[in-house]
This record gives sequence, structure tokens and C-alpha cells, in this order.
Amino acid sequence: MTHEAAGVPTTRNDEDRQDDVPQDSDDVQQNGAEPDAPEPAGPEDAEPRPEARLARAVQVAEQALIEFEIAVETFRVEVENFSRLHHQKLGPMYARLDELDALIAEARAAKTGDPEDERKAREARAVVMPMPGVDELFHDWMDTDGLSPEAAAMLTEQPVRPPKRVRPSEEARRLYRELARKAHPDLAQDEVERQRRDEFIARVNAAYGRGDVELLKELVAEWEAGPVQPPAPLSESEELYARLEWLSRRKELLTVLAKELEDGAIGSMLRMAPDDPDQLLEDIAEQLLGEVSRREAELAEMTR
Repeated sequence: MTHEAAGVPTTRNDEDRQDDVPQDSDDVQQNGAEPDAPEPAGPEDAEPRPEARLARAVQVAEQALIEFEIAVETFRVEVENFSRLHHQKLGPMYARLDELDALIAEARAAKTGDPEDERKAREARAVVMPMPGVDELFHDWMDTDGLSPEAAAMLTEQPVRPPKRVRPSEEARRLYRELARKAHPDLAQDEVERQRRDEFIARVNAAYGRGDVELLKELVAEWEAGPVQPPAPLSESEELYARLEWLSRRKELLTVLAKELEDGAIGSMLRMAPDDPDQLLEDIAEQLLGEVSRREAELAEMTR
């Protein structure tokens, strides 16, 4: 017979121990303390909505595009200013070089009588001559100061002459009457419709004044098609995606413009000396003066 020592707990098997464990023992830690209750998730712990992430992407893209536009516009202004200075300072030298080239080519053709030399002389002289047909093209459109007759009249407080009219054909008159009957503003039922008709009739009157039958036919088809229906409203995501697509297209256009500016003659010169473009002009002017002197000497030698 075994005797258990006083104060020492009796030994029990595993089955006895399992019987004494409470049913919710899984929630009790090994040290016997109750586990901490999980804290409720705060707003900062929540996953951001897809629309919020997309809106953030749009915001970043907009800011990047703005900076790109500023850079392109800054360079465009620099190119424009440099081009103006280049023309003012160097234009007369280029014109003198073209004139000397024509004189040299003509002197050579006069000496040799070669048809090829004569052809080259004509081409060199054509560079100096004004473009034919320019006066006819701009006749009655602007004056020597670059003002249209209408602008000049307004600046001198003279009455503006109406544009020249043509006699519309019978077909034009028929189409005009048809459109005027259908789209007359007095037939409008509300102010929005009246404004639409006013704008449309203004276009009809302009086409009829020019006797433009084809445009009147297009206006007939446009009126019969009815007003353009407004597009269905977009969802938040669709609007954001559409904005991103527009930003992407705008960036592509700006990239093309920047490339054209950089690859142009003036842009290329400006990039050669971005910190001191004035000195670049001085250097080019010095080179051109040397070319003028050489051509004048060549012409003098040929005309002795």
C-alpha cells in the first residue's frame, strides 16, 4: 500500500485532466489569463475604395501634365523670341547671301551659256523673288500693316463694308426656304429650343449668303437628324478613366510638339547655347559676315 505525501497533489492521468478542463479552455491562455479582446478596425485600417485610388492616380497625372505643359510652353516662348531676334539680326545677312548667290549664278551662266547653269541661275533668282500669286491670294483681305479692311475701318471709326455677296442659285433659294420654314426661331416651344434655332438659322443665313448649295444640303440633313442627344451620365469610375485617357492623349500631343520644337532649326540652335543665346547670335552673325565677304569677292572676280 502506497502512501501519498502530505501536501503533494495526487497524480492523475490524461483522461482525468481533460475532464476537469472547462469547455471554453481554447479561449484561455497557458498562463491562465483571459486573451485581449480584438480592437475594432478604425477608418484608417479600412481598404481604400478603388475609386479613391483611381482619383489619386488622376490627381498625380494632372499635376505631372501641368508641369510638362509649363516646360513645353516655356521652351516654345524661348524659341519664338530667339526666332524673332534671329530674324531681326541675321535676316538681312541671309537675304544678302541669297542675292549674291543669284548674282554669281547669273554671271556664271552668262559666261558659259550652259543650259544647266542657266537653270541654276533661274532657281537662285527665284529664291530672291517674291512668291508669285501672293498679292492675288491676299487681295482685299489685309493691308500692308496686317489689318483686315474690317479691322482698319473700326480703328478709324469708319463703317465696316459688308462682305461681297453672290447671287444664290435657284437650288440654294429652295433649300434656304425649306430650312427657314422648318427651323424658324418663332416655332420654338421654350428658350433653349429658341437659342438652338437662332444659332442654326445663323449658319443657314451664312451659307445662303455665299450661295453654298452643298453646305445647305448638309444643314438640311443635320436638321432632319434632330438635336444631338446628351450622352448618358458616367459613373465615378468611368469619369475618372475618361479623364486619364484625355490626360494621356494630351501628353502625347505635347510630346510631339516638344519634339518638333527641339528638332527645328531655331530650337536646335537654342539648345546649343541655352545659357547665352545672345552670344550664339553674335557668333552666327560673324560667320555670315565672313560668307558675305567671300561671295562678294567671288562675284567681283567673275565680273571683271
